[in-house]
Amino acid sequence: MTETVKYVGLDVHKETIAVAVADGERGGEVRFVGTVANEDDAIRKLVKRLTGPGVTLNVCYEAGPCGYGLHRLLTKLGQNCIVIAPSMMPRRPGDHVKTDRRDAMTLARLLRAGELTAIWIPDEAHEAVRDLIRARRSAQDDAIGAKQTVRSFLLRHDRRFGGKAAWTKMYWRWLSEQRFDFPHQQLAFEEMQKRVLEAQARVGRLEAALTEAVDAWCFAPLVRNLQVLRGIRLVSAATLVAEVGDLTRFDNPKQLMAYVGLVPSEHSSGARTKRGRITRAGNAQARTMLIEAGWSYRLPAREEQRYRERVIDLSEDIQA
Repeated sequence: MTETVKYVGLDVHKETIAVAVADGERGGEVRFVGTVANEDDAIRKLVKRLTGPGVTLNVCYEAGPCGYGLHRLLTKLGQNCIVIAPSMMPRRPGDHVKTDRRDAMTLARLLRAGELTAIWIPDEAHEAVRDLIRARRSAQDDAIGAKQTVRSFLLRHDRRFGGKAAWTKMYWRWLSEQRFDFPHQQLAFEEMQKRVLEAQARVGRLEAALTEAVDAWCFAPLVRNLQVLRGIRLVSAATLVAEVGDLTRFDNPKQLMAYVGLVPSEHSSGARTKRGRITRAGNAQARTMLIEAGWSYRLPAREEQRYRERVIDLSEDIQA
């Protein structure tokens, strides 16, 4: 029996999924099947309706806020499914009409033509570590914002710290000595300080949880090995691995740099070559970690005590 392949495009939303199917060879019919509920039972019924003896499905949808649950469900049902990045979706310049129906049909047509590139899908354990890392990053951003609020408040009232560095023990002692004329103004200032302390405590709890999570992670050896590089400690190494995944899937460093957008953009025509700023494609968190780690290389190399402590258990080959 000849096997028939159906190419299915899904436009996924919180409550509904628009479904389109492309049959046969390139240039054939693309039809809109309809809209189903974004629920497991509805997806199972859809797969049962579209499949049959000698029929296989190739399914695709764009990555979005609904995550990878749909991909995992379709994979468990024995169907081929890929997820694509919306930024990599080919679009015609003159196409100014966007509907769920058209998006689903476009996905099905491009999937059949082989013009879609799948993104890497993390497993559930990997995604759990990544969620923890992103929660820590969000808490760190909150702490930075809270500190900036305190410093802006002090500057607005012409209170200037005479020490060398902010947020040291001496700085906190100076903060506790600040008094303002109105009680409600003093209350506002104290609440700002509490916000800083609460944000810092949240960062500390999440970093402690991250340490435990990494120890039980399958990528724990890679995270430890990356810390031999200057500027990379636990948070940076775990973030890089969690956001990028298995680094061995890249054949060379150029592919990794292109994946995270650390290569120059280019607009060349004929004999004229013009390169611009970095493309900023791919994962912003991984790109940020690589840039921040690279800042360490502007300073002379030194093996501090904290560096020796974190690489003491690693082999000489890894350290070299």
